[in-house]
Amino acid sequence: MGLAVALTRASEGIVAPLVTVEVHLSGGLPGTSIVGLPEAAVREARDRVRVAIQNTQFEYPNRRVTVNLAPAELPKDGVRFDLAIALGILAAGGQVPHESLKGCEFLGELALSGELRSVPGVLPALLRARCGKRCVIVPAGNAQEAALLGDVEVRVARTLADVCAHLRGMDPLPTPDAATAGETADGVPDLADVRGQLHARRALEIAAAGGHHLLMVGPPGTGKSMLAARLPGILPPMTDADAIEACAVRSVAGDPFDATDWRRRPYRAPYHTASGVALVGGCEFHQ
Repeated sequence: MGLAVALTRASEGIVAPLVTVEVHLSGGLPGTSIVGLPEAAVREARDRVRVAIQNTQFEYPNRRVTVNLAPAELPKDGVRFDLAIALGILAAGGQVPHESLKGCEFLGELALSGELRSVPGVLPALLRARCGKRCVIVPAGNAQEAALLGDVEVRVARTLADVCAHLRGMDPLPTPDAATAGETADGVPDLADVRGQLHARRALEIAAAGGHHLLMVGPPGTGKSMLAARLPGILPPMTDADAIEACAVRSVAGDPFDATDWRRRPYRAPYHTASGVALVGGCEFHQ
């Protein structure tokens, strides 16, 4: 009998609730089952994890493997649980020390070769892990995003073998380079380029100064979108907390992280014929 527990995070908006991965090895016909309200991508993890463990020169248990994702009532989707499931199986089989999993959270998708692939929603997970004061191990592809939070212990890994070596105390994983979290780049449209539109420009300035809502109404071609695109350029710079919150939303949406403009205020310009349903969700906005 073997039982191991690893911690990870689900993706539920920007909340990132904690998920406990419980792995149990028992006698019976060899096979792997995943329970705890997993969706299709999570159920398929049993095949990805098995091949990744074998290609990393570890032994996949020739026993009955039961993986429980708790809390069971929380729907689990995505591929972010792969690393935690793999480590739970290795720990239950005695190939990784049980004690090394305590105080750590694991995020990452496993390739069949054992390589770790980046996953969306890492920043919200780090924000929640900060409250628990746990170390978080993330794929190297999420290193720049993870570098934004200097008060969270983060380790980056490229392969499952690297993570196992770290947990065994053989080769510690590196921390993300804080220098990758650069300042915002210039390139926001300037309100000074607008000629005329004195009343509209005055309205933009008042809205920006007072934090008011602004509604522009008029026929196509009168400059509404042109003026709206220049509003972020006259707003004050975002604080670190505001910038990180905006990045957390982008992370959940799966937008690629750009270290050069993570402080830039978000701006979305949906097409003027977009329906109400499309504005709320279900379509891909463009910047």
